[in-house]
Amino acid sequence: MTIETFKEYAKTRQALDSEEIRRFMDEMSNEARRVTFRLNASFHTADEVRGLLSDLFGYRVPPSLRIFPPFYTDFGKNIAVGDEVFINACCHFQDHGGVTLGDGCQIGHNVVFATLDHGLAPEDRKTTYPAPIVLGKNVWVGSNATILSGVTVGDNAVVAAGAVVTKDVAANTVVGGIPARLIKSIKNE
Repeated sequence: MTIETFKEYAKTRQALDSEEIRRFMDEMSNEARRVTFRLNASFHTADEVRGLLSDLFGYRVPPSLRIFPPFYTDFGKNIAVGDEVFINACCHFQDHGGVTLGDGCQIGHNVVFATLDHGLAPEDRKTTYPAPIVLGKNVWVGSNATILSGVTVGDNAVVAAGAVVTKDVAANTVVGGIPARLIKSIKNE
């Protein structure tokens, strides 16, 4: 299995339950941990951080990407970031299903992106199902928020600190709470 065939399969949102897929996910997790351990073990300049993230993500990240380690991921190869993105310390990206951060996104401390879900029936609990998380442009995610699989957050939206986002978020809105609900609309003034 290759990264590209895995990504294509993950887009189908079907169960990640074959022996080949599990073995591939284990290999990718080992590789991601090798890079994140290096990233998180000592001080690195911004350029060094971007170099390690390029290795981790599998493409050259934008020179405007800013990230404050530590940073955690258990896959690494299904993360796409736009220009002028900032990711604060201690974020966790479970990116098997894909995490996309649009231009200008601001991600607070301890944010979790969880793109895998488990089967609900007890006999299906060990089976995982991927679904992407997509943030539009200029999205601000507050500290300690969690965004769950299959969620799209529209342009200019704000996810309040501590929110658990289980459903799509409209553009130009603020959501918060558990589960996250509309707090208000953002008006351009």
